[in-house]
Amino acid sequence: MSYPVEELQRFGYQQELRRALRFRDLLAYGLIFMVPIAPMAIFGAVFSASGGMVVTAYAIGVVALIFTAFSYSQMVKPFPFSGSVYNYVGRGIGAPVGFIAGWAIMLDYVLVPSLLYLVASVALHASLAAIPILSAVPVWGWLVAFVAANTAINTRGIKVTAKFTWIMLVGELAVLFIVLGIGAWAIATGIGRWTWEPLYNPSTFGVALVLAGTSVAVLSFLGFDGIAMLAEEAKGGSRVIGRAMAGALLVTGLLFIAQTWLAAILTPDPQALIAGGDPDGTAFYTAIAVAAGPWLGTLCAFATAIAWGLPDSMVAQVAISRLLYAMARDKQLPGFLAKVSRKRNVPINAILLVAAVSLGLGLWMNVRDDGISLLSSLVNFGALTAFLLLHLSVIVYHLGRQRSRRWFAHGVMPLIGGTILGFVVWNANVAAQRLGFVWIGLGLLVLIGLYVAGRRPELSGLTPAQHTGTPVREGV
Repeated sequence: MSYPVEELQRFGYQQELRRALRFRDLLAYGLIFMVPIAPMAIFGAVFSASGGMVVTAYAIGVVALIFTAFSYSQMVKPFPFSGSVYNYVGRGIGAPVGFIAGWAIMLDYVLVPSLLYLVASVALHASLAAIPILSAVPVWGWLVAFVAANTAINTRGIKVTAKFTWIMLVGELAVLFIVLGIGAWAIATGIGRWTWEPLYNPSTFGVALVLAGTSVAVLSFLGFDGIAMLAEEAKGGSRVIGRAMAGALLVTGLLFIAQTWLAAILTPDPQALIAGGDPDGTAFYTAIAVAAGPWLGTLCAFATAIAWGLPDSMVAQVAISRLLYAMARDKQLPGFLAKVSRKRNVPINAILLVAAVSLGLGLWMNVRDDGISLLSSLVNFGALTAFLLLHLSVIVYHLGRQRSRRWFAHGVMPLIGGTILGFVVWNANVAAQRLGFVWIGLGLLVLIGLYVAGRRPELSGLTPAQHTGTPVREGV
């Protein structure tokens, strides 16, 4: 089924974006955004932070975010809009809180493309060092090329983007299955020794330690929520959005666990990795090279660079452009960001702004010694904070306003999910916590400025009481 025009008109919106995405397109979008081979780039960091229990860190991450996906599905049903958590929290709790949720997740979405472009450019420059012509291209040259390519594709329309994501997804999965097949063969022939330590290591186990590793591992999962940004472009409506989010999480969760368990088994010196970390990000490639030689590690490094630089960055650009479009449509950001290309049915100005910011920030961070680590420390905080507000919005809206009696779905489930994420945030990197709270503080100042200027946050289709978060019963 698909939502008729009246579904948006009931809230004061027009159907401007093109409904062209099926369940399989949404699933591919989510898989690409999360990158099936994402752990290859941060395996060493998660391994070190979790005391070697990398599998447990990823398992906790997927469980926590399955609860979050469920909360998304409960809010997208009554509010099938672009804007994701910004809209759901704003309509579930109150418009000011929704603004803060949108501001929080904006930290994740704005920084993610820059981080992906920079990591991919550095990795590609290094992996092509042996080829004279390509080695002459500087890191910033690859960065510019990635941004230009993705922007060109995204401005062509969502159907073109969907087709490209399918092509890239097939390539990533092909590399991953090669790695898993060769790794399994290596273990079966005695090159690696099977062990349960990546799941549970009694000599290093600690709840805080594992949760610290989870706070890093969550970076691999971020992007599943971007599926909800496409609610106004999905043919199947809210039911398909929820299914696609849960499906993408389960598939990638299993793939993440399989490849990190394999790499942990093949890691030459686990204790050294735990103690010294992985400053150059090559721990996975070193480990997998044990199974079949350096060529396999090089293949993984090249595939990771392409995956992060093209499809993953591309869908990240799609997600943040839809968030900017939704907030601008509600007059909480400059109005030019709400402009939609009538020919391509995409928020063209938002896409171009994201490209400009990603390029500028990426080039700036490229000249800093701590550029990648600084960006990485900030990305997770914004998303997890927004997810916490999402869980709260399910409870407030369904139990408070709608007087729902589905206590498990609308009370227990979001409470469990929020509690797990709360512990993860609490055990996250201290620098990320500090800088993240600075960003939230800045958002509060912007919110106050909107009120002073007489432009308090408002969402179409809400009564004045609902804008302020007063718990009244809605007829939605």
